[in-house]
Amino acid sequence: MADKEPFESLTTTAAQSVDQITNQTQGAMENYFGWLQTTTSALPWSNTNLNRILLSNATQNVTATFAFMHKLSQAKNLEEVVKIQTEFMNAQLSSLNDQAKVIGEIYTRAATAAAKTPFTKSR
Repeated sequence: MADKEPFESLTTTAAQSVDQITNQTQGAMENYFGWLQTTTSALPWSNTNLNRILLSNATQNVTATFAFMHKLSQAKNLEEVVKIQTEFMNAQLSSLNDQAKVIGEIYTRAATAAAKTPFTKSR
């Protein structure tokens, strides 16, 4: 039993370090999204549906990655790591497909509207 004590101490220290890094990462992520929102609001197209969707997609993707990393840090063995990673990749591929579909629809509508708008000759 005495042999297990150093390992348990190391495990506890590692878990505390993971928690500390997780909290720091979450704070940095919140700062980043605050900055991103402030920066994009200064752009000429800031109040468009596309901008809101892109910002939402970025938030969703980073949040999913953060949750994945946290879940991965809780894995007890290689089997759990593979399962967590497979679930994450499947979810992200599905999310990417959905996001690309929405953005494609927005661009298609914009291109259709632009094609219907007659060009005027300027002098």
